[in-house]
Amino acid sequence: MPIPEDVTGDEIDKDVRQELMSLPKTLAEDVSRNLVMVARLIDEDPEQAYAYARIALRLASRVAAVREAAGFAAYATQKYSEALAEFRAAKRMTGSVELWPVMADCERGLGRPERALAMAGEPEVQKLDKAGQVEMRLVAAGARRDMDQLDAAIVTLQSSELASSAVHPWTARLRYAYADALLAAGRENEAREWFGKALEADKDGSTDASDRLAEMDGVEFVDALDEDGDDETVSPAPAAGAAADEDEDREDDRTDGDKDRTSEA
Repeated sequence: MPIPEDVTGDEIDKDVRQELMSLPKTLAEDVSRNLVMVARLIDEDPEQAYAYARIALRLASRVAAVREAAGFAAYATQKYSEALAEFRAAKRMTGSVELWPVMADCERGLGRPERALAMAGEPEVQKLDKAGQVEMRLVAAGARRDMDQLDAAIVTLQSSELASSAVHPWTARLRYAYADALLAAGRENEAREWFGKALEADKDGSTDASDRLAEMDGVEFVDALDEDGDDETVSPAPAAGAAADEDEDREDDRTDGDKDRTSEA
């Protein structure tokens, strides 16, 4: 697959570059350029990212960073079985538990929430950093919801991290998940409060908390312009009584018309 000329491969993380030093120089350059394309495209065009990841995997399947990248590309395209296999391979190569939460989420994607919950109770979770533990909590709550255990999902998300007023990269997503679980349980007032808290922490737009709040408030966003750029004119719907009167008038007209035709006959 073609790679833009401005992609040199030097853009990748230094730790990944260090891993690729085990490869011949030209091969390492080819792999790194494909990995750069994976990183560039995984959010906006996951299928293309997946295609570049498969090329990198074919070139250097014994490099843990390549297996991890291939896993995330498969995960982004909802190929959960393939993603899980790649994450397991990367974990075996590195011995790191960093991928444990996303591996558990793959189990959810495969329709096995009970396995995700089992993973949430494994010793590996205690080895995760704070961000990883929060991610594991989100996955476990999602698994509870998959199993229609809404109250348990809410309790799973209740934690010191949720109660803290400090804002971390994961704060908005944690608050949002809590708000969404509350809403699913019919606790609308609390949900609205937590969607608001999620919005306060969401500096990079990682959630759609503002849209959810607007939806709860009954606000609808309508394009002011039509496709031709002309002002869109929307006629207000008639009130129920007016509509009934219009129907009655039309019925009278039809009746008068029938009478006239009968007289002519």
